Amino acid sequence: MAKDFKEFIRLSGMTHVRTGPNCPQSNGKRERMQGTVKRECIREKCPRTVEEAKRWVGEYIAHCNTARLHSAIGYVTPMDTLEGRQSMIHAERDRKLAEAREERRQRRQLSHEPAVA
Repeated sequence: MAKDFKEFIRLSGMTHVRTGPNCPQSNGKRERMQGTVKRECIREKCPRTVEEAKRWVGEYIAHCNTARLHSAIGYVTPMDTLEGRQSMIHAERDRKLAEAREERRQRRQLSHEPAVA
């Protein structure tokens, strides 16, 4: 399993960094994620069993990785980033924004033209 993880990290172009225990500065991202899971998943739903909590957390993590947009990575999902789609998504957004700007410019231009009698 550890060999598979190392290979995945290498192929993804990432690095695996271990941090020391009880060091909030080093563990900040992990602690932030745990706090978010507690706040948005566990406390919100109040699971009745450990199994229920595990299932809900798994579903929440899957949602965060595949559906939720993350500002730190340009408002795409981690899965989009992992699979290399972020450039295509950003280009499509830029194209749509340019189209919308052009449509607004044309509407403004038409509204300022004098009426033909």
